[in-house]
Amino acid sequence: MSDEQTDETVIISDIPAARALAADRRRACLIVVAGRGVGEVFVVDRPLMVGRGLDADLRIEDAGISRRHARFVQENGQVVVEDLGSTNGTFVNGSRVDGRLVLADGDKLQFGTSTILRFQFQDPADEAFQRQMFELASRDVLTGALNRRYFLERLDAEIAHVKRYNSPLTLLLFDIDHFKQVNDRLGHPAGDRILRGVSDLAAASLRSDDVLARYGGEEFAVLMPSTDLPTAIEVAERLRQRIEAATFDACGTAAGVTVSIGVATLALASEASGHALLTAADEALYRAKRRGRNRVEV
Repeated sequence: MSDEQTDETVIISDIPAARALAADRRRACLIVVAGRGVGEVFVVDRPLMVGRGLDADLRIEDAGISRRHARFVQENGQVVVEDLGSTNGTFVNGSRVDGRLVLADGDKLQFGTSTILRFQFQDPADEAFQRQMFELASRDVLTGALNRRYFLERLDAEIAHVKRYNSPLTLLLFDIDHFKQVNDRLGHPAGDRILRGVSDLAAASLRSDDVLARYGGEEFAVLMPSTDLPTAIEVAERLRQRIEAATFDACGTAAGVTVSIGVATLALASEASGHALLTAADEALYRAKRRGRNRVEV
């Protein structure tokens, strides 16, 4: 047998080992296929609790979800779903779980009225691809901030949380002052660079729990859970000052811009709505513009 033939034999004989290695690298994942956050991936590498309570690892704001609804655990290489005595039950492939159930690859789980998860073993490449798809679906291509659709979904979830726990929720709306003039003077490619720069600076200036999204055009939104009005005003003013002091690369030209910021918070949890919060922040933003721009208004 030639050396070339010997190498071929070794490669063929290694195929089962390669398959076993690939199987060992697969991780148990839950993928949201219906409801809020479609495409999001959760790895079951530790006990994972589903519910609408603050201590849930996978928190679902749905009236049909219990505070501690169900949990996932790994046992002897298998993943088990356990219903935690939920009011409306945990369903796998349409059947209600009675206590505990070992999951099979591809099983679909329903929680509440609209949330469906798919259980699946994924290798690192599949998992990375799934996460990339979620990022593409939830982020604005130009700025890298979250997109409007994802922001509105998150706003609905936070409003439901406010109504249930009576916690504060504040919203900032800001846009770049005289941005049309920037585009007219420097060109749209330069304007795009400035939009990206403002988005990056805002993301770096905000807190880890704040949610930054491109709301439309040159307008951005920042959702601030569990944040009262004085704290939000302080964050907004710091953001305004940092943007005013920054210099942005506008396709080889150094450019500076300012922003006007409107701040609004929910007054009464019983009257909370996303529409009301957006309207109040929008009115505050236009007050900032009417009063000279480059300022924060409530």
